[in-house]
Amino acid sequence: MRIEDKKVLASLRDLGVELNSAVSLTDITYLGIGGTTDLLRLTRHESIPEGVKLLEANGIPFKFLGGGSNLLVADNELPWVVMQLAQPDPDMVIEGNIAILDAAADLGKTVTLCAKHDLGGMEGLIGVPGTVGGALRMNAGAYGIQIGNYVREVKVYRGGARIIEILKGDQISFEYRHTSFAPDDMMLAVKLELPSKPFREILQGIRICNEKRRASQPLGQKSAGCIFKNPPGASAGRMIDELGLKGLHVGDARVSDRHANFFVNAGKASAKDMLALIADVRERVQKAYGFELENEVVVWNA
Repeated sequence: MRIEDKKVLASLRDLGVELNSAVSLTDITYLGIGGTTDLLRLTRHESIPEGVKLLEANGIPFKFLGGGSNLLVADNELPWVVMQLAQPDPDMVIEGNIAILDAAADLGKTVTLCAKHDLGGMEGLIGVPGTVGGALRMNAGAYGIQIGNYVREVKVYRGGARIIEILKGDQISFEYRHTSFAPDDMMLAVKLELPSKPFREILQGIRICNEKRRASQPLGQKSAGCIFKNPPGASAGRMIDELGLKGLHVGDARVSDRHANFFVNAGKASAKDMLALIADVRERVQKAYGFELENEVVVWNA
């Protein structure tokens, strides 16, 4: 979709919105899959409600994009524009054991910066791709750590009410790969309370987690992380592996040879290819084990 109305474009500029025309989402998603649309970079949090009202008043559909790490986007020309937070400088403030983070901040860099201030607890998230906002929405976790354990406040744009709110941690439900945020909410910033740890101890934990990832995940390949959530008491990756499905492919969409719950874009996979592979694997697991696997990857169909 293209925004061509000059009055709309001028109003967006007044709100601090930067327009990037005809952007291919293959270039900004970790899977390297996605169609083309206009990208609106949001430089001021407080202008978001007015920006949304402007788009709605002019009949322009939109979606909020985080870091693009856990996302599978439809092919070809997309029927909506994309809104994305611009990363401020600085994107993090430390006050004692409190880390105040912008949602657009890179998650891995944030873990490292916290470590340099002797703040631990998030070592397991060092290799999780994407932004702080995406980690919040999905309650990202690894190796026994979940970001929701440390959340004290979240600044969020509430899509339903068209307002910005500050939510306390106990007002938010954090569960396995799920939170109580609505689909049209947009994370803006978060306040974390992290435990004090010596830098060397944190660094050792980071090294251990990195070694585990290098040994078990297809790092360096285009993927969206785990495709399926683990069913209660079971492992999606283990079931897919036991069925001998590593290497199964539809076009260039392929089940990773290294981790069966990672599906990779081995070349020029389309969303159609990846969705067909997901459906095939889900059906095989259901028939063999009786589990109806639920997507962990977020799918944007056109």
